[in-house]
Amino acid sequence: MRAVAIAKPGGPEVLTLEKRPVPVPEQGEVLVRVSHAGVNRPDCLQRAGSYPPPDNASDLPGLEISGEVVKLGEGVDPGELGKRVCALVNGGGYAEYCIARPEHCLPVPAGLSMAEAAAIPETLFTVWHNVFQRGYARDGETLLVHGGTSGIGTMATKLAKLFGMQVVTTNGSDAKCEASRGFGADLAINYRTQDFVENARAFADGKGVDLVLDMVAGGYTQRNLDALAEDGRLVVIAVLGGAKSEINVARMMVRRQTVTGSTLRARSNVFKGMLADELFREVWPLVERAQLRPVMDETFALEDAADAHRRMEAGEHIGKIVLSVGEG
Repeated sequence: MRAVAIAKPGGPEVLTLEKRPVPVPEQGEVLVRVSHAGVNRPDCLQRAGSYPPPDNASDLPGLEISGEVVKLGEGVDPGELGKRVCALVNGGGYAEYCIARPEHCLPVPAGLSMAEAAAIPETLFTVWHNVFQRGYARDGETLLVHGGTSGIGTMATKLAKLFGMQVVTTNGSDAKCEASRGFGADLAINYRTQDFVENARAFADGKGVDLVLDMVAGGYTQRNLDALAEDGRLVVIAVLGGAKSEINVARMMVRRQTVTGSTLRARSNVFKGMLADELFREVWPLVERAQLRPVMDETFALEDAADAHRRMEAGEHIGKIVLSVGEG
């Protein structure tokens, strides 16, 4: 099979197209003939050498795919064969065939393209767990999302609006603010020209927002806490602004605020399966009724994965970048 490998840690140019043996599904696994693969920032971090895959994962990048189940490992329900699915995977998505677990797959409904399907799992799993499970989001609350036009930001905005929340986003340009409002944001703040703390608090009647989904950390952490209301929750999912923060703990205590965070890739198969099951019950009907769709940026051919990474790292994309791998 054709696959995109990481020749050595470095820039996008280290991604190389090569031939690999088709993987064989082991017990409890399925083999998916890949139609499309999502491109995510963790792929870029892995390529750069700062986000190594787990010991039991493929060394190939790619954390989400869409395609057809073409082979079953021992113990897998025969009914899985031939299904059109999208899946969260531990790696290996940048290839014509990829191993997945059936409990981490979601069926691709009619009306959802395979490119769109590949753009869903990583962001949907991440947003649902962090905003709704860890962040205890409730209808009527206000959510502040940093990076409003990113894959995570667009999914968080759309999902929060579908579940009755108000959404404030931060973005790096007026054009991105306009795009974010088009995806449902009630307020979009240009963080280069506006103070997001002041504007978010003003939007929330001076009390502050209820929940912040942050991928910056570093110097943003105290500012996020300042933007939060009493009993507000800050959920951190990445540290693009630095892994260390200095905060006023006494103020956090007085205002009864919560700081939490998570990563997804290292979580157990059981946890991810339970998360997929909840998504199938609570969110997938919205996908089936075409009420929830990912915001799509550009689609690149598999052999142009380096260009896809360059676009991701340039920060100009709006929504999800995907690779077209096979038919579909």
